[in-house]
Formats: sequence, C-alpha cells, structure tokens
Amino acid sequence: MSYSIDAAVFGKRLQLLYDDWKTSPSWNGATALAIVTGQPTEEIRYYTSSSLHLWLLGYEFTDTILVLTKTELHALAGSKKTDLLGPLAPAAEAAGVKLVLHTKPRKEDGAAQMQSLLDALKGSGEVGTVTVGTLPKEKPTGATAEAWLARLLQADLATVDASAGLAHAMAVKDEDEVKNVKKAAFLASGVLTQFMVKEIEGVIDNEEKVRHSKIAEKTEDTILNPSKINIKLKADAIDVAYPPILQSGGTYDPKLSAGSNDDTLSYDVILCQVGARYASYCATVGRTLFVNPTPRQEAEYAALRAAHAAAIAALVEGAPLSAAHAAAVAALDERGQGALVEALGKNVGTGIGLDLRDGSCALTATAAGQVRAGTTFHVAVAATGLRQPAPDGEEGAEQTYAILLADTVVVRGGGQSPEVATIAASKDWEEVAYFLNDDEEEEEAEGEGGSGGKGGGRTLQPLDPQDLAGRRSQRTEQVDFRLRDEERRRQQENQEALLDRVNQATLNMLTKQGDGAGGGGRAGRKVSDIVAYASAAEMATNGTLTVQTDTRKECILVPIYGVMVPFHVLTVKNATLNQDGDHAFIRVTFNYGGAYEPTAKFPGAAFLKELTFRSSDPRHAAKVVQEIKTMRSMVLQRDKEHAERATLVAQERLIRGKARVYSLPDLWMRPAFGGKGRKAAGELQAHANGFRYTSGRGEEVDVMYRNIKHAFFQPAQNEMITLVHFHLIHPIMVGKKKTMDVQFYTEVMDSVQTLEAGRRSAHDPDEIEDEQRERERRNQINHQFSQFVKRVQTNIWEREFPDLNLEFEVPFRELGFDGVPARTTCFIMPTVNCLVELTEMPFTVITLAEVNVVNLERVGFNLRNFDLVIIWKDLDRDVGRIDAIQSKALDTIKDWLTSVDIKYYESKVNLNWKNILKSIKEDPEGFIHSGGWSFLDTSQTDSEEEAEEESEFSPTEGEEESDDDDSSEDESLVDSDEDEEGSDFDEEEEEGMDWDELEKEAAREDKAHHHSEDEDDERPRKRKGEGGAAAGSKRGRH
Repeated sequence: MSYSIDAAVFGKRLQLLYDDWKTSPSWNGATALAIVTGQPTEEIRYYTSSSLHLWLLGYEFTDTILVLTKTELHALAGSKKTDLLGPLAPAAEAAGVKLVLHTKPRKEDGAAQMQSLLDALKGSGEVGTVTVGTLPKEKPTGATAEAWLARLLQADLATVDASAGLAHAMAVKDEDEVKNVKKAAFLASGVLTQFMVKEIEGVIDNEEKVRHSKIAEKTEDTILNPSKINIKLKADAIDVAYPPILQSGGTYDPKLSAGSNDDTLSYDVILCQVGARYASYCATVGRTLFVNPTPRQEAEYAALRAAHAAAIAALVEGAPLSAAHAAAVAALDERGQGALVEALGKNVGTGIGLDLRDGSCALTATAAGQVRAGTTFHVAVAATGLRQPAPDGEEGAEQTYAILLADTVVVRGGGQSPEVATIAASKDWEEVAYFLNDDEEEEEAEGEGGSGGKGGGRTLQPLDPQDLAGRRSQRTEQVDFRLRDEERRRQQENQEALLDRVNQATLNMLTKQGDGAGGGGRAGRKVSDIVAYASAAEMATNGTLTVQTDTRKECILVPIYGVMVPFHVLTVKNATLNQDGDHAFIRVTFNYGGAYEPTAKFPGAAFLKELTFRSSDPRHAAKVVQEIKTMRSMVLQRDKEHAERATLVAQERLIRGKARVYSLPDLWMRPAFGGKGRKAAGELQAHANGFRYTSGRGEEVDVMYRNIKHAFFQPAQNEMITLVHFHLIHPIMVGKKKTMDVQFYTEVMDSVQTLEAGRRSAHDPDEIEDEQRERERRNQINHQFSQFVKRVQTNIWEREFPDLNLEFEVPFRELGFDGVPARTTCFIMPTVNCLVELTEMPFTVITLAEVNVVNLERVGFNLRNFDLVIIWKDLDRDVGRIDAIQSKALDTIKDWLTSVDIKYYESKVNLNWKNILKSIKEDPEGFIHSGGWSFLDTSQTDSEEEAEEESEFSPTEGEEESDDDDSSEDESLVDSDEDEEGSDFDEEEEEGMDWDELEKEAAREDKAHHHSEDEDDERPRKRKGEGGAAAGSKRGRH
C-alpha cells in the first residue's frame, strides 16, 4: 500500500500551529518544541504526540523526533519516513518554516543525528533564554525515544510542559475534521441504540444472566463491524475510542477509563457508554437506563437532563468555558435538586477530537478561556453516589445508583446554538425507563385501569421462570402474543404523539402560503398575440379560391366571399374530410369556449365555430386536410417542447474527470431517447461534477450531482434487471420529453424463452447449466454495479460533495409489498428516505420527508385488498395513491410507517380527498381547532354517523373520488399527455353468493317461471358478466 501526505493540509495546519504558538499563553513560554514518539503498543492510548502527527501528517510516525524552532522544523526518522516528509518542504516554506530532515540509519537509535537536533534547540535563542516545550507526562518506549530523552536531560536545557499549547492549537477543527467527528458520533449513537440497548432489553425480557463484560465485548465487535446494524462507513477508518462501558448493581464509575466488570447485569439502574473513532477522531455517547424506577429517580433524571441541556446551550462562540458548569448548576437549582450539585463531578465535560479527553478544554467551574467555533466537546453530566431508600417492608437494602448523560457536541460560529452530533440516541424518559410486570401485577394494573408505569416508559413482560420444562411451548406462545400486543401498544402511543406534529405542520404550511404561492403553469404562446401576416400583401396564394396551406407562416387560407382569409393553425381544433360521390367536404373546426385564451381577452367578440367547404377535387381536399393535420401536430409538438424547455432550471456544465473516470458499460436508459431504429446500449461515466450517459448512437444525457435528490441502487434478485436510478430536484430533457427520473439498467437474464424450454425436466443437465449460467451472470452484474456505486459514493460524493449528503439507497425487500401505484401491479419497497417502485414505468418515488399523513382505506376483516392514500405536506398537491395492496401486508406497512414517524389512519371506505382538502384550505384554523387530522380516527366514534356530526371535515361514505384525482405526482414523465384510466376502488366491497348458491338460485327460477331454452343459454352469460363487472370495479367476494 502506498502512502502520501496531503501537502496543502500540512501547510495550513503548520501555519495554524505557529500562529497559536505566537499568540496563545497556553505554551508556558516555550521558545522551542521537542516532540518524540516511541514504539506502538496494543493498548488504546491517547498521546498528544500521536495527535500532533495525525493532525499534521495524517499518520502517526513511530520512532520519530520533531524539533520545532521559530524558523525551522527538524525531523529525525527512518529513511522511508523522511522520503514521505521530503515533498512537504515547499508547503513548510510557504508557512515560513524551513524543513530539515535527519535520516536515521536502519537498526540504529539515531544517537549520531541527535546532536544536530540539540544544536538546533540551543541555537534557537540566546544562552539562558531557550525554553524547550516537551510532553513530560508521556513515557514513550523504544531505543530512539529513550536515547533522545536521556540526551535532552544531559543537555541541561530548561523545559516546560507544552501539552496545553498543542491541545489549544489543535482544538479548533476545520470542516473535514468536524465531519469525521460527526461520523464517529453517528457510529457511536447507532451502536448504542441499535445494538447495546436492544441487547440489554433482550437480557431483561428473557431474564437471562449475562455479565457486563460479555455485552461490552459484543458491543465492541459491532463498532468494528457496523454493517451488522446497517451502518455503512469505511471499515479501515473505524476503531473503538475506548472499550464500551456497562455498569449496574450499585457499582458505578462514569469515567471513560472505568471499563465493564464481570458482574451479572442487574435490573436496576444501568449506565451505558459507547465511544467510536472515525479517521482517528473520537466521539462518545452515554445514557442511563432505569428498570422499575421510582418517582424520585424520575425527578432526578429530569433535573439532570435539564442541566445537561443547559450545559450544551452554554457552549456558544465567545462564551467562557466556565459557563457550561455554571449553567448546569443553575438548572439543578431551578428544579429544586440542589442536592445533586454535590453529586456532580469536577467538570461537565472536556474537549474531544484526536484526543479522547482534552483537559485544556475541561468544562469546570474555574475554567479559563473562551469557547471557540469549531471546537468539539464531550459534554457529560453525571451524578454519582445517589441513594434510594429501601422499599417498605425491607430493612438494610438501600440502593446506590448513578445517573449519566453524555453527548458529543460541535460548537458552531456566528452565535449559533451548538450541534449535538449524537442526537440520534434519545434521552426521552419514555425511551430509557422500563417497567417489569409479572402476570399478577399486570392483572391488578388492568383492574385498576393503570398501565404499570406512572411516568410513561416501556413495559417489558419477562418469561415466567416457574414450570419451564413442562410448559415451554404454551408459554412461548403466550409471550409472543404479549410481545405483539406490547408492540401494538407502543405503536399506538407513537402515533398519538405524532398527531400534534402533523397538525402543526399543516397549519404552518397553510398560514405561510402567500399570494405568490400558486404555480405559474406552462409557459407558451398566446393565440391572441400571434400575427401571421403583417399585411394582405404577404399572403402567398396560388391564385385560386381553394382551401390552401402556408407552412412557412403556419396558416391555412380559406375563401370567404371571394377573399382568401388566413387562420393560424393554433386556432384550428380539427380538420376532417367527408366524400359524397364525386365531391368532397372539408370541415374545419375552430377552438372556442371559456377555456380558450382569446375568449378571456375579448369577452365581447363573436367566435367562429366551424367552416365547411365543398370541393369538386377529392384529391386536393384529401391533400389539404392531411397538410392541416400534419402542420397542426408539428406546431403543437414544437410549442410544447419550447414551453417545457422554458420551465427548465439551467444546469451547470459537465466538467470531465481528469483522473480516473468510473464507468458502467452496456447500459440502457429509461426514459429512452426518441427516434426510430433499434435502441443501442450505452455507457455511464462519473465525472467531476456529474454523470454522463452516451448511447451507442452518440446521444448524450448529463445528470449533475447537485441536481440529484435521491439516488438508488437496486440489485437484481427476483427482477430481470440491475439498475441505478436518479430522482432529480429539477427536471431535465431526455430527447423531447421532460423527466424527473433517469434510470440506467442492464438485463441480467434473457427475457426470451425457447419453445422446448417448458418441456425440460427439472433434472435436465442443460436446464441446470442454464440456471447456473444465469445465476453467475446476475451475481457478476450485481457486483459490477455495486463496485461502481461504492466508488462514486466514497471517492466522489463523500470526498468532493459532502454538503450534498448524497448516498445510494438500497430498497428493503423484506418490507416490500405489491400494489398499484399507477397502471399495473408492482412490487413497492421502502428505502431510508423514500418509498419506491423502480422496475415498471412510470416510476414511483415518494419522498418520506414530503409526506404529512397516510390514510389506509378499505381496511376490513372481510376485504382482501386495501388502498394507501398519501396526503402531502403541500396540500396543493393531489393526494398520492397506491391501490389494491394485499391485506396481509397491512401489519408490515403499519410497523414501517411507525418506524419512520409517519402518522397513519384507517378507514373502511374511500374518501373524497378533493373536497376534504378544499375544506381544510378554506379554514385552516378551524380545521386545527376541531382536532385537525383526528377526524380520520374512526375508532374515536361509535359509528360513521356520529363521526359526521362531530367534525365538518368528515367525508360521507357515498363519496367517490374522481378519475382526475388519480394522477400521480411521482411519475417519471411530468406534464405527460397520456390519459391514464384511474382505478375505480371507490365503492365499498360487498359479499356475494358463491357459484353453488348461484346455480341453485338459477335452477329455482327456471322451475318457477319455465324459462325458454334461449333464456337458459343467456343466464350463464349474465352471471359471467356480473362477475366480470365485479372484477372490473376491483370488488370481489370474500
């Protein structure tokens, strides 16, 4: 592996180091610096010398000595290291420092070269004025380090501790450093919430006996392998910041060096801390879990949470470092928890970054210095030695516990509030409090109407340890039922909490809409402004009084009372030809009516509806009608294309990649280019600022990175194609059509099957060989796409465009379901940020951030299908629909909607959303005052009639949604002219007689009324027609 050092970063940070050295008092008067690193060790350690190397060079150089004077930087290292340092000389020179390298011979300690370093130190100032800054707390090992420390001691030079100065210089982080801290924080909070807490819940729920150290080991393994919890980060950049900490049972130490002991997890107060490193930058998060907490513990936790929030809020640029501790103490006093102040530690946090604990930025009551923008802190408020009195009836069982809250915080400039990088780990009481109820307590709680927990929180139902052997199967079923019931209860609580949020979002959107909120519509030519001829002299005729066309001026000329009168083709609605013997009739119909633009401009004018001409030359008549139709079609198509291009947002020009360009060959694109002929495969290339697709015929389409809203990668499994798909922010032109979605795909198997393939045996060697070949091809193409996606993600988007937060999303197949989003039944799958269907056109891409409420319609026990209606945050958009979803997918969809914090309701009928949204927009405040979206909650009323009386926004059962409302905002081709038939799912499904009952009924009718043979033949067709009508309206018997 080849190594290289970023000279630009080195030069910039070296300049920062010298600037801080000149101005900051943290250096204790050092006039020169001598920093030495020793041999590496297996233990996790944080040395300031190592941090300096990582900060300046990007790597830790072992067995290396750095001597810095006011004008020179000396480095003593092995030959390989000095070769890497050599190219940095120009960057050092730009910072006003001369780089001097001293190469240490192999298998020597460098004693011969150390004299040159000592001479440089002594020559950095006058005799008696040289003060060397060192790191006396570090004890490096190795022959080179030990020899240097001995020589420095013998040199009889004055030394001071320079660790505070170095830490002060490295404390303020640039954009790349902050990004690394955030990634480490994302990893730490993800491991804590998605693995460690769930592991603890499982232990408690199953009443297992597991050691703290065992859970900590599993957690550490998850940090090093985050793909286990679907966190995608560079594996070689990930490391643990410290061994995960798990404490319970009365023994607590909130220090990051405490570790986890071998005691068994106790079901009381549990302290959890997780630390991660990304690209050597640290982040840490800590939470406290409570099992069967008391009201006193709940009050103490609320007070400490307020103190923690106050300490974070005090970290504003320019504020004193001591303000954080003072704010935490003040918050405890305000809550009436002054006794907790004595239980606090000496500080409420320290700086964090390359060093896990930067003592120079400790948040103590007497800390000197100010908060600087770009600094990152580990804010930890911990109260230890707390005591809980023994429960009634027990003596001498006093409980000792501690409470900890810790987060990684980034200080932002301009007086902005600090950013909590580990915000993904919730601190809500409902998320950290657990209540254990056995069966008897649960029954008592239900009898009293209680929920088992006074302050909210989670209720866990542990397994009954008695009668385990004989009743395992029965008890397992009971526990599964309880868990499902508990999950439904939590789901309901979460949905209730979402109501206020969606109501407020609706009100904000409606009240902020101004007069300019409406859309501009399509820009095009106004018919009333068109001037075909400036004067009659410009008309070109053939001298006869016949119907003629002028393609140059886009007009038709017709004779009226002996004068040729021109009409622009845009005024013509249609032209038809009828023949009667030797004569032909040309009928020209014109546009007119209220929707016609000239009507509004000239309301008092009279408009011509149609003209009919009789011609004795049928050939001429047919030719003229054909010319009129062709000219009209061309003009309308051209105007449509111009109008679409006029609404396009100007895109930046593609900058071709100068270095290696990643590409995918043999791809097809959807939507395809226009034109005739066989479609040819093309190549997709990733350039500096966008993708370029070039077809086999030389046609090109550019997709800029900054115009990508969502990117998807869908490997082939059950489909015939592997694809990458881009959902855009602004539409682009593909051929002559405007589109919001562009997809590039490759077929992984042949769609054509031979005639004899259906008669092959399952054990036919040729069949087995074909399947194996298809499987290998699919895996090969999937791997090829995966490598392309990974390289673009890592080497282009994350490195060059971190502000875009672009990431290829892979659909979750296990959460997918069949439905009809547009025309046909498709398999729809959620991703992290969207709900997508990318296999069939028109594509469906639903951005979850734009969804306000989801209504599940036609949900009932006797129905096989239901519909999913999406109400957008922008109520000016027509609702989105996914129809004919199988009822077996209902629970999966509910769980998924809850997990992404989307409020949903259920109804037994389809609703008239056009009228509902109109009512909401007419009176937003009245809508919110009457309960907002809660009118959709049919469970609050005993009947639909009562629901109608309670809210004026409740729709009636008989209302049906028109076909015009079925258009999808998420189709690929916007402003499409294709008329799509809406699915008629608006009638409530009814139960019908089965075929046996129908046959018996028909037989009774035959016998009673003596139907004729013809009538008997007609009856089955009638029954079949009735069945077909039911199927056509998407209603079936259940």
